[in-house]
Amino acid sequence: MRVVLTNAQMRNADSYTINTLKISSEELMAQAGKAIAEEVERRAKELGAHKIVIVCGTGNNGGDGYVAARELKNKFDVAVWAAEGNISPDCAREKSRYGGAYCSEIFAPVVVDCLFGTGLSRPVEGALGEAINKINSSGAYVIAADIPSGLSGDDGLIKGCAVKADVTVAIAELKTGYFLNDGPDFCGEVVKRDIGISLPDDSYCNLFDDGDFEGVFARRKRNSNKGTFGTANIVAGSEKYAGAAALAISCALKSGCGYVKLTAPQSVKNALVAKYPQVIYCDESDFSADSVAAGMGLSAGEETYNKIRSLLDNYCGKLIIDADGLNALARFNKDAIRQRLGGAEVAITPHIKEFSRLTGLSVEEIAKNPIRYAKKFARENDCIVLLKSSVSVLTDDDRCTLLHRGNSALAKGGSGDMLSGFAAGTAARGIDLFMAIAAASYVLGTTAEICAEERTEFCVTSRDIIKNVHFAVKRLTTKK
Repeated sequence: MRVVLTNAQMRNADSYTINTLKISSEELMAQAGKAIAEEVERRAKELGAHKIVIVCGTGNNGGDGYVAARELKNKFDVAVWAAEGNISPDCAREKSRYGGAYCSEIFAPVVVDCLFGTGLSRPVEGALGEAINKINSSGAYVIAADIPSGLSGDDGLIKGCAVKADVTVAIAELKTGYFLNDGPDFCGEVVKRDIGISLPDDSYCNLFDDGDFEGVFARRKRNSNKGTFGTANIVAGSEKYAGAAALAISCALKSGCGYVKLTAPQSVKNALVAKYPQVIYCDESDFSADSVAAGMGLSAGEETYNKIRSLLDNYCGKLIIDADGLNALARFNKDAIRQRLGGAEVAITPHIKEFSRLTGLSVEEIAKNPIRYAKKFARENDCIVLLKSSVSVLTDDDRCTLLHRGNSALAKGGSGDMLSGFAAGTAARGIDLFMAIAAASYVLGTTAEICAEERTEFCVTSRDIIKNVHFAVKRLTTKK
């Protein structure tokens, strides 16, 4: 598990390292520049490139660039493109030490972007905007120092224009902007380099890796039966959206739980029973189930609201509310989760538009600070929030993680239905609900990556995901 920091948290870590641990900013800049230089040297040698242009701004990111240029100038044909303007003291010091060549054009096989750091707060325009456009049009292999210039380190949104990097060298720690919104499309490969900055606490978002799911997919005991692994109840489907129920139960059946029950209209049950004979078909929600996932394909009418409200007031297990369940709450009572009378542990799994309807916030507001708003909703409603996007935010306010596996193959109808089904089945096995949802997102994202290798992101379907999900589960299953 890795940590991911906001700009403010990174500044606090810098301050703690400098003021408490007494490591000077000069030493940190030296280490940052050397780390960048080492990565540039490695990539340039792989490419067989000898000429390098380093684009330096006037702040500390530019200072890192001058250090890197000094480290590289005796090994490569290095030139610095230097931005004009008020220069920070640390940057001025390193510029005076550089002693190498300068250039007026940004043209080389390898370009190193040291124009802006993570703290950029204004739109890029004028000569610096032109510099970014020249980097992007140069055809060079682009290495960004800490973050592609023009990309927000907090939310991954573009500030006017942004460098599109092949590699981003993360200085000290990963930043939230790498993963949110446009971040993944502009950062390229992210390589983390330690420079001696220490974190003052552990109140940060996390990023899961394969090894973090050992407890979720622990080796199963031979001495077990279907009752050992719990019951998941899927409340989904309507005449128009029978497929939502099919996708949800398909993934619930692959999650490892003992029983899968489907609560759906008779027409849906009739359509599915022959294909899924192992599912138990119900007329009403099963309050005795270990987990319930409700809302997929139900329609957002009052009948759906009444079903969700009944679960909120009477169910005491693990409850996942998705899709039309959330839309019905947004339409009839946005406070229903907070007002619930039952003892259920509740998780909601909205995409950004569903979250907008539920909170009254605009899509643009949420995109600018998805972590903040997800944590706020979780805190105020005593629930878990999975705010789904290309990289999803999962939080119960105390814990927060960014779920980064996957690709655009999942940007198709039905992906959320599969996630809710797999999460419900995983939670039914006795897995903590937060971890069950994290595992579902991680597994389906990994499956999409596996499928896209063979079929491309264009051609992967929900059926492909379901057929291949076992490959991702096998990768995460504990061997001992």
